[in-house]
Amino acid sequence: MLFLVDTGATFVSLGRSDALKAGVDFTKGEPALMQTANGVVRAWRVSLDTVRIGDVTLRNVDGVVHANDMPIALLGMSFLNRMEMRRDGSSLLLKQRY
Repeated sequence: MLFLVDTGATFVSLGRSDALKAGVDFTKGEPALMQTANGVVRAWRVSLDTVRIGDVTLRNVDGVVHANDMPIALLGMSFLNRMEMRRDGSSLLLKQRY
């Protein structure tokens, strides 16, 4: 799935259909209301077993699944805080810290 790197997003955020395709059982997550740029939405807080971007795989990443679909998944700070980020021209280079 495609992700947008979003340093303003607290969590890795998936829309309902992306979560279903990825096998995330969000119904066992904690129901929540999330404040987004588009207003308040219903969601579930979940722990994602693994999130893999390129050669980097992180385990137990906090995430949210929105009740509705999203145009694109957000790679939020629950993933990015565990990375070293460096900008190189128009590219953002990510390197795993821990």
